[in-house]
Amino acid sequence: MSEGSNEKIDVAIESIKKKILAALETVIDPELGIDIVNLGLIYEVKFEDGKTFVKMTLTTIGCPMADVLIDQIHKTLEELDEVYEVKVQLVWQPAWTTKRMSRYARVALGIR
Repeated sequence: MSEGSNEKIDVAIESIKKKILAALETVIDPELGIDIVNLGLIYEVKFEDGKTFVKMTLTTIGCPMADVLIDQIHKTLEELDEVYEVKVQLVWQPAWTTKRMSRYARVALGIR
């Protein structure tokens, strides 16, 4: 492959990753009413050959909505034409704090 081909592939993958993140913004935490991207729960998104890997955390280790959120992620991402497989990994390090939230989420929840 030429360098130009690699650059085109990288641009295409970045475009798909942006589409994946936009889709993840439609996954709403049912307890807080804010999407998981703006809450800062998404730590990493990888995409290769139709396989999507999402590394995320939850606001608390014992979060009762874990299964609901993971199911919503699968359903949402599997609707994308480019995505054939979804894997979600829950991680606890680094620990989630309100500092990971976007300005939008902070304002919506009244956090300074």
